[in-house]
Amino acid sequence: MKLISRSLLKLKRTSKVILAVLVICLVVRLLPYFAPIRAADIAQNQLAMQFSDRNGLPLGTLLTRDQEHTSVVPLNQVSPQFIHAILAAEDGSFYHHGALDMKAIIRASQEAIHAKRIVSGASTITMQLSRMLDPVPRSFSGKLSEIWLSWRLAAGMNKDEILAAYINRLPMGGNIYGVEAAAQTYFSIPASELNLAQATLLAAIPNNPTYFNPYQHWERLKQRQKYVLNRMVQEKYISGAIATRTHTEKVVFQSRQRGIIAAPHFLFWLANQISPTPLEKGGLIPPFLRGVRGDQSVIRTTINRPLQQFVEAQVQQVISSLAPNNVHDAAALVIDNHTGEVLAYVGSPDYFNEAKLGRNDGVQALRQPGSTLKPFVYELALEKGLIRPNTILADVPARYAIPGAKLYSPTDYTERFLGPVRVRIALANSLNVPAVRVLEKVGVETFLERLHQLGFEHLNQTPEHYGLGLTLGSGEVSLWELARAYLTMARLGEAAPLVSTFSNSPIQKTLSTRRYANADSLTLRYPESKIQNSTTIWQLITNILSDSHARATAFGVDSVLNLPFPSAVKTGTSSNFRDTWTVGFTTDYTVATWVGNFTGEPMRQVSGVTGAAPLWNRIMLHLHEHQEPADFPSPEGLVQLPVCAISGLRPTPDCTSVVQEYFYPEDKSKYEGENQFNLPPEYDEWLAKQQQSNFTSTNLRILSPHHGDLFLLYPGEESKQKLEFKLVGNKSVPVEWWLNGEKLDTNSANSLFWNLRPGNWILEAKSGEMSDKVSFQVELASLKPTRRGFSISNSQVKRNRP
Repeated sequence: MKLISRSLLKLKRTSKVILAVLVICLVVRLLPYFAPIRAADIAQNQLAMQFSDRNGLPLGTLLTRDQEHTSVVPLNQVSPQFIHAILAAEDGSFYHHGALDMKAIIRASQEAIHAKRIVSGASTITMQLSRMLDPVPRSFSGKLSEIWLSWRLAAGMNKDEILAAYINRLPMGGNIYGVEAAAQTYFSIPASELNLAQATLLAAIPNNPTYFNPYQHWERLKQRQKYVLNRMVQEKYISGAIATRTHTEKVVFQSRQRGIIAAPHFLFWLANQISPTPLEKGGLIPPFLRGVRGDQSVIRTTINRPLQQFVEAQVQQVISSLAPNNVHDAAALVIDNHTGEVLAYVGSPDYFNEAKLGRNDGVQALRQPGSTLKPFVYELALEKGLIRPNTILADVPARYAIPGAKLYSPTDYTERFLGPVRVRIALANSLNVPAVRVLEKVGVETFLERLHQLGFEHLNQTPEHYGLGLTLGSGEVSLWELARAYLTMARLGEAAPLVSTFSNSPIQKTLSTRRYANADSLTLRYPESKIQNSTTIWQLITNILSDSHARATAFGVDSVLNLPFPSAVKTGTSSNFRDTWTVGFTTDYTVATWVGNFTGEPMRQVSGVTGAAPLWNRIMLHLHEHQEPADFPSPEGLVQLPVCAISGLRPTPDCTSVVQEYFYPEDKSKYEGENQFNLPPEYDEWLAKQQQSNFTSTNLRILSPHHGDLFLLYPGEESKQKLEFKLVGNKSVPVEWWLNGEKLDTNSANSLFWNLRPGNWILEAKSGEMSDKVSFQVELASLKPTRRGFSISNSQVKRNRP
């Protein structure tokens, strides 16, 4: 009796333990249903972005921020051949078991015990998906974590949803994930069009993407394909004969491209305009939510792919031709004037050449713009009435005292000065001294404000930082900013943003709700506006920049800037030949080019006209190959009058060259009543250095000595110290020199040398009814000079090429 009681008690205890274990197992198995993971929870929302040009031609696909190339497609847009192949290869009974396949687990355990090693796995597609979402170590605890996540997936998703999530995350070699990305990369077709041979090869890769790399281990991949085909025969998806025929079918994998067909710099710049989501910024994305960006519609850009590829080729050709001059890099931008759309964007000769800094974007890089800002200072001076279209500017040596620095003496790179020049000549030939004089009238602060209005966001230092050198390129700007400013000029003062995508593109929908400091795409913080001035002034600036005869002095009559149709253009070269620019436009297009070195290394004897201009020329000719642009409109409300090319005044009989120049109507009466050409004293130094002067005058002027000069005569040096008497005037008329009332005997009319003698002297030059008189002093010096000649304070010379 006691024995029976003990047996019953033991059975009761055993039953309780078994029941407790069953209850625990049931609770554990039901827990996932209280924390299910649904399809929306693991939606792939950081997709690789696909871009097309304006006509739908593909430009390329950019990887996600974590450098994965992923495209997502629903299950019904995947070839049934691939679905069958991946099921047969990875989980033949997927639709007939839960998150775990108990039969497979038992089979794998028995095989492992018998062989004393792991012979086959029992991992289901659901378990593989859990590892993709949350990779864990291959340990006992890791396996438990994997099972738990698999149960949660099965609790919240049906079989089709799990399979769709799985095939869109399959590792397909390198940084390619998902069947759609693999089909596009390897075969250039969508996943829906995969045939059996292609499908079985792709289904063979995920088992070990590196081991079965189609480019490096083709034979291994073919062996794995054979296994996949045999499994499909076993699962009765295909017959043995079809499997044999498929295995022998020739399949060609495309040479592995980088996913970009054209405009790589543009695509990366555009992709960066989309700010990361808050989750991405804070790193708060849980492991099982990591995926790729949501809306994977193709982003339709404004790029014209054939034009883009033409410009890319020209950039490479121009750089190749300039290689002997130590030129290695270039960039170009093409814009439609009517819409502001970016048609071509080339940031470097070869984006994929990392050794040559190919990933640097020359369109967005900040560099010194040389003389390309000069048109805007002239425009502003004309707007404010500080100069007139017929104003004569002095291209003569000038010195500016800068607090805490040496004297600033701007010169041109030729180190020559032209003397009196019209505004047209000064701007067209990119003369530095007149530009600095005009900026001095305008004011650096006022000019900087105008440049900000034109969109030069990176000129963010104080006016004192830039100084008068601002008009010569002392700041740093981008090719993008320059093109945008010249677009405003081409549109006669109507500012417009540069447009990069069309409004029906997903990126445009995102950008339209936000404002960006570095992006231009239809709706920007840089607004459309009218620069507040007369359209006439913009027309006049355009007229000057399109005048090939006006720029002939610096560039020649037949330079690459001269096109067979109307075009306005400006070049620029930064100091030490580091950057060359050419920016110009027709009525239809604006083209901006830069040539230089990303390293900042100087080029050898390359200026704007020999560096960036040939590239600009090729692009412009191509754009107008089939249709020439319209003529630029003449400046409205201005009148053209004949002037002497040298004086800018009404021609006299002595004038050797007569040209037409624009005048404001109110200046016509002054024009009629004035033709006296008398240069002010600021020209004296320049005139004194001219071997022969083309400047005739109706009066005489003594250039040397100056009135009030004091000269020191050193003892013992009397015979060596001589003073040059020099004047300017009409050389066809005899000149007499008089000193303190005595006529000097000389055979030289315009210049003679006189031995210094102590005293107060009055020098007079006479020619008919014309005369000029100056007084000067000569004193004995008390000390003998320690060195010969004159001591002149050092000056910092800024030289800027046109």
